[in-house]
Amino acid sequence: MSGEDPEAVAARLTGRTVVARRRLTGAVTEVALDGGPVVVKDAGSAGAARAEAAGLAWLGEAGAVRVPVVHGCEGQWLVTGSVPEGRPDAAAALHFGRELAALHATGAEAFGAPPPGGPTDAYIGAAPMSNVPGDNWPDWYARYRVLPYLRRAVDEGTLRSAEAAVIERACEHVDDWAGPAEPPARLHGDLWNGNVLWGADGHVWLIDPAAHGGHRETDLAMLQLFGCPHLARVLEGYEEAAPLAPGRRQRVGLHQLFPLLVHAVLFGRAYAEQALVAARPYASA
Repeated sequence: MSGEDPEAVAARLTGRTVVARRRLTGAVTEVALDGGPVVVKDAGSAGAARAEAAGLAWLGEAGAVRVPVVHGCEGQWLVTGSVPEGRPDAAAALHFGRELAALHATGAEAFGAPPPGGPTDAYIGAAPMSNVPGDNWPDWYARYRVLPYLRRAVDEGTLRSAEAAVIERACEHVDDWAGPAEPPARLHGDLWNGNVLWGADGHVWLIDPAAHGGHRETDLAMLQLFGCPHLARVLEGYEEAAPLAPGRRQRVGLHQLFPLLVHAVLFGRAYAEQALVAARPYASA
């Protein structure tokens, strides 16, 4: 099925007639059907497609944030609803902050818990991501969200061993900097600006999750790392709905280590240098 056209996939998984198509990226195509448009994504593997489909369903069933409906998942293909896009809006951002807080509050069985039906061997973007449950966030975060990407970055020559030692020391002190213990939150998991769609309906929609149970500040830190329109309003709405523990600003870099190292693995040295800068304040108690 890897040689199929997105139109054929859309027609088969929805039972509708194809009218037109529009390539959005190399892996994503919007296909117009007789019942409305859908988005067809070549996720690269069956595991990645299944993980994303399960993540969308898990986020959607919380009833807190808007996500595209999943029309079908087969092999490496994923077919979802299409979201008509509008412009970023301060009122929508404030509402989104409240919705994101509600999503996180629906919780997860454990840190690292995958969505129901989702694989343990999942993905964040094109990088493998292990959804292995744990009870203690600092230990789990270091073991499954920082160190695997640090080791790969060193193995591939993106980070030097002496530089990696700084990040390893930060991992040893996560517990010292983590703040008060919190229950596992239901995370989007890859919440950068490109996965936040400002809908024409005046609401924010979320796409392309790497959903799992984690610390709610990780989603917020990733949103801050790569920029988001009206971010101050998003955070305002979030704090109104679910106030964060004191000292959140001092913990932002700790939570950003995970996405920075993922990006170092995928995109190279510049992100490795950013990860090193982020780690230094946490490398001692």
